[in-house]
Amino acid sequence: MVEKIFTGAYTAIITPFDEKDRVDYDALEKLIELQINNGIDGIVVCGTTGESPTLNSFEHSDVIRFVIDKARKRVKVIAGTGSNCTKEAIELSVNAERDEADALLLVNPYYNKPTQEGLYRHFKAISQAVHTPIILYNIKGRTGVNIETPTLMRLIKDCPNIIGVKEASGDINQIKEVIAKKPNYFTVLSGDDSITFDLMKSGGDGVISVASNIVPEKVSELVKLCLNGNFSAAEKLNNELNPLFKACFIETNPTPIKAMLAMCNLCKEVYRLPLCELLPENRIKVEQVLKEFKLI
Repeated sequence: MVEKIFTGAYTAIITPFDEKDRVDYDALEKLIELQINNGIDGIVVCGTTGESPTLNSFEHSDVIRFVIDKARKRVKVIAGTGSNCTKEAIELSVNAERDEADALLLVNPYYNKPTQEGLYRHFKAISQAVHTPIILYNIKGRTGVNIETPTLMRLIKDCPNIIGVKEASGDINQIKEVIAKKPNYFTVLSGDDSITFDLMKSGGDGVISVASNIVPEKVSELVKLCLNGNFSAAEKLNNELNPLFKACFIETNPTPIKAMLAMCNLCKEVYRLPLCELLPENRIKVEQVLKEFKLI
């Protein structure tokens, strides 16, 4: 591959549920249209924000298929198919490839805390099972393991379809090192709204965003300004959005963003345990932010 194929703003879309704890496909379709109509470059389905750990394997593949079908190639669809079980990740990835996902998002295997060699073999095995482009998701805070830069460079060299990384390691110096060492075609996306501006100013390519669930047009604008090199205007917009970015993570994601969408009548506020509703004091803070942004 000689050119980047994933740059811009991508929404890590929620998975709405109804009062009977079923996937609410009517609400999901409306959310997809909201994203596309407001200039988002793509949708990431069944990521952490989509409550993927609580979806069974049938639901997981069915939600991915639904989003691909409804998007109708108007935007790219990146399917979250990672797991701490390599065989399960391969199965989900093969299914998503069959349904013509534009890319796969593979989170670090969580809880079992593999060595760097284990990480390498895990991702290589998945990459060899499919032809679809793969974006790795490096988030030590939620998985307990970090993809070290030498391991990432080894994977890039040995696995031609690993073409990007979603960086939420929390280490801006590591991210800068990756940007400096990666091949030209390789994409580095922010995995944390609060560092998108700094990452892009350092040479990154965009964001997989939580906040864009509620303000897709603003996050798209921020990323476009950065891609065009207009960092002065981008910094101003980033500062304006910071209170919203912080509110999105006032509790564990995706609880705050789903609550926000429910407050805007875009979904039911239904979570699957062990996730549950916001604490009352945090709900008041989130409502206040939405009012300040004139979203409610």
